[in-house]
Amino acid sequence: MLRIFVVEDNDWYNRLLVHNLTMIPEYEVISFFNGRDCLDNLHKKPDVITLDYRLPDMSGMEVLKRIRRENEDIQVILISEQQDIEVVVTLLKEGAYDYLVKSDDIRERLLNTVLNIGKNLGLKKEITDLKQEVQEKYRFSDLIIGESNSMDRVHALIQKAIQTNINVSISGETGTGKELVAKAIHYNSGNRSEPFVAVNVSAIPSELVESELFGHEKGAFTGAEFQRKGKFEEAGNGTLFLDEIGEMDLAFQAKLLRVLQERELSRVGSNKLIPVNCRIITATHRNLAQEVKKGKFRQDLFYRLQGLPVELPPLRERDKDVLVLAKHFINAFCKENRLPLKKLSPSARKKLLDYNFPGNIRELKSVLELGVTLCDGDDISASDIIFNGEDLEPETGFEGMTLREYDLRIVSHYLQKYDNDVKAVASKLDIGTATIYRMMKELKEG
Repeated sequence: MLRIFVVEDNDWYNRLLVHNLTMIPEYEVISFFNGRDCLDNLHKKPDVITLDYRLPDMSGMEVLKRIRRENEDIQVILISEQQDIEVVVTLLKEGAYDYLVKSDDIRERLLNTVLNIGKNLGLKKEITDLKQEVQEKYRFSDLIIGESNSMDRVHALIQKAIQTNINVSISGETGTGKELVAKAIHYNSGNRSEPFVAVNVSAIPSELVESELFGHEKGAFTGAEFQRKGKFEEAGNGTLFLDEIGEMDLAFQAKLLRVLQERELSRVGSNKLIPVNCRIITATHRNLAQEVKKGKFRQDLFYRLQGLPVELPPLRERDKDVLVLAKHFINAFCKENRLPLKKLSPSARKKLLDYNFPGNIRELKSVLELGVTLCDGDDISASDIIFNGEDLEPETGFEGMTLREYDLRIVSHYLQKYDNDVKAVASKLDIGTATIYRMMKELKEG
């Protein structure tokens, strides 16, 4: 339903407007004959007000200003015989949605204008609902699950991060949930309604990092056919999440440091300075302090980004959290797929507790979703719990193989084990992601 106020002192024209609008069943129309009565009823929260420019007690301009001060979300359509362009421009500058001149085709023009307002309001409501849905999805109490002492410490640090706008640095092995923690901080903070923008630094070629983060002007370089905002601008007053910050090229680190110090940036190909207002949350599976000692990460940037450090423990160090998380993932998967609720058998629980989960929470979730799918009854048995590649040992059967063939076999094994997560494999084998991609190409061509 769209609630519409009609404010018109001419009785015949008032009834005409009300008649035309009430032809639409979704419109609730209330009419007034002066500005004062309209303003006194703004508490009824109309969506649209059609306002006569000339009223007996107040000018249309005065009523418009009072409406805008009371509630900027109310859309005001001025209707009058006045055709002075300067007056129209002034009214539009003051926030009027449209200005319609009284004429024979007023019905069609009015209904089209109100229809467009309704569409815009529907879109705004949809966006608001989506934001609310996202905030509920990342509700802190439902997202960061765990009862172990190590997770109690993590919970305490996240609570502190939520209360301020301090930068946060999240560390932990691949699959421990670093991005989820970043989202939990953002969507439970005072800036929850602002954007959350995530960037995987390791996935961006070094020559494009500056353009990706800072943006560029049209023609700034070959292929820059349009002006483009960078991720800092997209984040606005919200949060910019820089995942795998440890992979950032040293040459660019100096530029990032300057932006963080000055709180302003310029797009590639421009000298115009743009303010930076977002909170920075970083994540890495590397030990950045060690990277600083090796000369691979700038010390001054390390201290600028560190802010509040949050270290996520691997799943193998979280005691019985494996079973707590298992129950959560099983319930969520059953609900999502409209399956009868299933539970772990004693043998399945033991099998989970005996495994060290090199892929951490991500691996646990994958294993349990497969377990629910394979399970025939109400109980998930040990045989339904299958760890990726658990029967494949890359160390065996290498007689007669070249060293290169053996390397390719190892990489192939871990790609299968980690579901083609190149970063996870690179971390596990302590080699670069570029090497993994080259070997994947060899495997495909071989």
